[in-house]
Amino acid sequence: MSKNRFEQVDEPQDDAITLSFARQEDGDFGFVRYPAVLTKGRLQEDVESGQLPVVEAFRSAIKLANEMKAPVVVRDLDGLWIAEWGTLYRPV
Repeated sequence: MSKNRFEQVDEPQDDAITLSFARQEDGDFGFVRYPAVLTKGRLQEDVESGQLPVVEAFRSAIKLANEMKAPVVVRDLDGLWIAEWGTLYRPV
């Protein structure tokens, strides 16, 4: 079975759900951003999750992507990605 592949980005994207990870003084966290443009006019502003535990952020992003049929990109400046989730790649 092939692993899932996720595009790694440096900034949130407007055409995909952006799953971001950050290391902070009080721990490691994930954040999920859902751009309003993906809702075809149902939302006027982007929706952001706020701080979530890393695993919960990953699960939330995947669940939302499956429900909304939207791609997920990953912003991971601190190297918190867990390899079991799949492969991070950068477009050539």
